[in-house]
Amino acid sequence: MSRAVLDAILNAMQVLLSDIEREQLYHELLAYFGLVGALNECQALESAWQDPYNKREIEEFIRAWLRRKQRRREETITWVV
Repeated sequence: MSRAVLDAILNAMQVLLSDIEREQLYHELLAYFGLVGALNECQALESAWQDPYNKREIEEFIRAWLRRKQRRREETITWVV
């Protein structure tokens, strides 16, 4: 999966992430959708993004990832206070 494709997806969803967060999401997306080591990860993701069912699945994965990230951040803040 090309990082440019991921950037386009995040832009379409109006999601802003730091470089570190984007890399983490990139690797987790590859693993979740079984694209690790695929010959043409970029084309596979781009094709999936064009399919309505897969697009919904990708969006839901990203939303869930963001919710988990938010929960972890809140837990960290709770421990600090």
